[in-house]
Amino acid sequence: MRAAIYDLLSNDSTLMGVLTGGLYDAADVEGGEISRQGTPDAFDDNGEVLPCALLRLTGLAPAGPSWHSARLSFSLLFYQRSGYDSIDAARARAYALLHKERVSPGSGGCWEIDHSDDVMDVRDEALRCSLAISRYVAMVRRG
Repeated sequence: MRAAIYDLLSNDSTLMGVLTGGLYDAADVEGGEISRQGTPDAFDDNGEVLPCALLRLTGLAPAGPSWHSARLSFSLLFYQRSGYDSIDAARARAYALLHKERVSPGSGGCWEIDHSDDVMDVRDEALRCSLAISRYVAMVRRG
């Protein structure tokens, strides 16, 4: 499911046009976070963070009427040096791509993705940048 969500987002030219620093999967980067060491392309020549995002799976729990269904929670963390214009544009595009969509990874499946909520106007003090988090829940086939 992780790969299917990542592919859906990363293959969208509109979203990637906003996220000039890229989209990253927390499972594939050092420390599972945006950093100058683990995600060097997310930073400009001065070491300042570019507009970028991190996909992070946050939970899996049995759910629904079927023994083989589960609720997969995931978050998209959006970063930019200052302000929220790129973050807001990326959040809106991700919402358009994900909310009420179905994604079918390999032999499994996703019945529907729902937007849960956004945490906005946050600062990442370690990177000294703006941050917002969009949270989603997908009803998936557990298998």
